[in-house]
Amino acid sequence: MTIRPYQSSDLDAVLSSWENATRLAHPFMTDAFIAQERKNTTEIYLPNTDTWVIEIDDSVQGFIALMGNEVGAIFVRPRYHRRGAGKALMDKARDLHGNLEVEVFKVNSSGRAFYKRYGFKFMEEKIHEPTDNQSYA
Repeated sequence: MTIRPYQSSDLDAVLSSWENATRLAHPFMTDAFIAQERKNTTEIYLPNTDTWVIEIDDSVQGFIALMGNEVGAIFVRPRYHRRGAGKALMDKARDLHGNLEVEVFKVNSSGRAFYKRYGFKFMEEKIHEPTDNQSYA
């Protein structure tokens, strides 16, 4: 596994890993919402975050996007879940920014379990307005 800064040539692999993991973890998201978020990821999120990719077997299999010490996104292709890729990305983020903050959907049980194993404690419950779903921060 290699972690390196995101490059524009990684876009297709990043979007693919994002969509695969999103559909697994967020089944409540509609196709229209995912299409809009795909566009937002390309045009808004990636240009405005500190993004790192993880390569496994010479291809990008996931990424983490940071807004200061907040984890704005972390997605790994599902076939690499529970194999250390997500932890490696979080370790990189912690090395860069120290204490990290995160928000996760309440229905995303795998994401909540991942963050709990990593040591996060959720202090606040709120509504994610674009999807009208509960999240923890």
